[in-house]
Amino acid sequence: MQIRFDGRVALVTGAAQGLGRAIAAALVESGARVHLADIDAAGVAATAKSIGATPHTADLGSPDAAQALVAAIDGEAGGLDLLVHAAGGVRGQVGQPVEQVTEQQWRVIFAANVDAAFFLAQAAAPVMKRTGYGRIVTISSGAGLRPSLTGIQAYASAKHALVGLTRQLAWEFGPHGVTVNSVAPGFVRSNPATERQWDSYGREGQERLIQSIHTRRLGQPADIAAATLFFLSEQAGWITGQVLSVDGGRS
Repeated sequence: MQIRFDGRVALVTGAAQGLGRAIAAALVESGARVHLADIDAAGVAATAKSIGATPHTADLGSPDAAQALVAAIDGEAGGLDLLVHAAGGVRGQVGQPVEQVTEQQWRVIFAANVDAAFFLAQAAAPVMKRTGYGRIVTISSGAGLRPSLTGIQAYASAKHALVGLTRQLAWEFGPHGVTVNSVAPGFVRSNPATERQWDSYGREGQERLIQSIHTRRLGQPADIAAATLFFLSEQAGWITGQVLSVDGGRS
């Protein structure tokens, strides 16, 4: 089965590094015209130059920013076919007792992981409905299906909310030719935050984690990109509202 996206217009958020970058690079290699969005202006510009994509600097925690981004892409490319929301993460936070978590710490993680996904889908809806075609994939997490290894309450809660949003959007968008699915990665060392988390486990904790995975290895960004591209493909046209755990069997 060969997956190609020739002529399709794609947007990948959180694409300056990590999983977003890997997904964007795979889309470019598969023929898509790819737009990248990230809050990190220098990082997204460097990634775009490296893989042959178009960069956009945006903080997508507001509806105005999401509307402006999608309008810019629609105006330039004449549509938007594929949307991957890979932005989010822990925003530099670490696990701590619940009574020590501040309101700002809670809200910033929800803004990046849930608010942005909703505002982007809201902005993309009229564009995809206009053409009667669309694929939306959210990058959730194993933390959206069970307690998070990070110990960060807001992160686990936000990823659970993202899974719920994905399923709700699938129901609403389905009659318009738009599918909405989610990829839930296991632990992947893909950016500075995951490297810090990995180091925090220590050698014994790292070994316990690996032994808890059926395949006895950590995932790679390419593993997540491959699952995402399947959900974006024509072959997945009758799959929607689903969450695919890509975690080596740990779940």
